[in-house]
Amino acid sequence: MSATRSRAAADRGVRTFLAQHRDYVPVMATAVLFALTLEAGNYRYLDFLAGQTIANLFVDNAFLLVIAVGMTFVILTGGIDLSVGAVAALSTMLCATLVEQHGWPPALVIPLVLAAGGLIGGAMGYAIHHFEVQPFIATLAGMFFARGLCYLISTNAIPIDDPVFTTLAQSHVTFPGGVFISWSVVIALAVVAVAFLTLHCTRFGRAVYAVGGNAQSALLMGVPVGRTVIRAYTVSGLCSALGGVLFTLYTLSGYSLHLVGTELDAIAAVVIGGTILAGGSGYVLGTLLGVLVLGVIKTIITFEGTLSSWWTKIAVGTLLFAFVLLQRLMTSRRRA
Repeated sequence: MSATRSRAAADRGVRTFLAQHRDYVPVMATAVLFALTLEAGNYRYLDFLAGQTIANLFVDNAFLLVIAVGMTFVILTGGIDLSVGAVAALSTMLCATLVEQHGWPPALVIPLVLAAGGLIGGAMGYAIHHFEVQPFIATLAGMFFARGLCYLISTNAIPIDDPVFTTLAQSHVTFPGGVFISWSVVIALAVVAVAFLTLHCTRFGRAVYAVGGNAQSALLMGVPVGRTVIRAYTVSGLCSALGGVLFTLYTLSGYSLHLVGTELDAIAAVVIGGTILAGGSGYVLGTLLGVLVLGVIKTIITFEGTLSSWWTKIAVGTLLFAFVLLQRLMTSRRRA
């Protein structure tokens, strides 16, 4: 009898905790999923949890992490950005063309590329707010525009031999035991830290959550809705351009077909990380976990060796569907 009462009390305690921390449930689910995938890989493959294997999760996905951080800002406002992959590819083409074919110094090229990405993002945000264009259509147009510019620059891959780029690409931060990460990882983690502080410690961050929660209510409370939307898309464009620069360092090349489909990976990482597609709820640290979950899935398939890379898409699609259902369940209960 006492055991039954104890179990009932424990169940009530869990339900009370989840009710009080409902916004954290998707992030906690992602953290549990990340731990389970790591344990599954470690159970099946020797040295799966070796230090360098974990470090490679960050090395191989640093560019995606930066792009997904920008996507988080947009989805928190209740929008979507389909242009991130194309803008990142345009960044690789601009870096390769200006540095290799025109001899521009990287110290000038990189800021120019970042400014171009921010400008494209800001233009889409302006169209979405002032002309009331649906985010799907506006960013789809941005995707075609950026990808078209890539083909206009060149249809061939452009390798980069510039000493500054090659030095940055080949330099590492080494830890005890010989484990190393690239400088791209350091930059990506710095972007996560800045985004976290921006969302939780600034007026702009609070406005992003307010607009995503209810734009009309936010407007009545004096939140600058239009400015917030434009800034959110500008951040996404800036992060896409920076992600493209990091991918340029990762491949030392520019190519018009780079990063095709990356926008879908970024959206999947953000949603799996616990950000609600309707906006107003989510955390950038959850996005980090979402990117790592995708990275672990890819690593497991690579370790297996006999599975097609398309199994990654199947696994990600299944997880995405599950997390969308979880979000739907949470939002329906909140309304009730």
